[in-house]
Amino acid sequence: MNNELRSIPKRVRFVQLSAKALRALADGDLASGSAEAGVALDEHFVCDRARHIFGYRADQLAEDPSAAPWITRAAVSESDGAVVGDAGFHGPRDEDGTVEVGYSVVPRYRRQGYGRAMLTALLVRAAAEPGVRTVRATIRSDNTASLATMAGFGFTRVGEQGNERDGLEIVFEVPADAMQAE
Repeated sequence: MNNELRSIPKRVRFVQLSAKALRALADGDLASGSAEAGVALDEHFVCDRARHIFGYRADQLAEDPSAAPWITRAAVSESDGAVVGDAGFHGPRDEDGTVEVGYSVVPRYRRQGYGRAMLTALLVRAAAEPGVRTVRATIRSDNTASLATMAGFGFTRVGEQGNERDGLEIVFEVPADAMQAE
């Protein structure tokens, strides 16, 4: 792909992943997950990281079906219909009006602007939601691509946290209405 095509801003649309699709993906069943989602998902959707996350999200939906509009969705390139990653919120806003974003780009689509497109769409959604005041993102300290992506959106570093699975993560926040100001 030439550099001229890479520089064209990307746009994505989101396809909801039902509890059934999430459970199939968590179980490593890409064919069933794709059939349930109605789009051809990439092998990336059944890698270890994805299986863990999708299992967690399927359990989250079983416990609270009202979280469905907020959580992980497949990100589809508007230009060609390719599934380029997954993105969503960790759940509905909390009592302080905070939502946390998460996204992952399929490896062959990285460094082409899709992470930025997903984050843009999530921030626009957060800005449009009543009661959402803050958007949070946590990024592993060694994830230089996501750290660079976040830098372009006005996020402020507010702390650090660590866990056994991901190690040290940096916590960032931005006012939910930041996208409206642009």
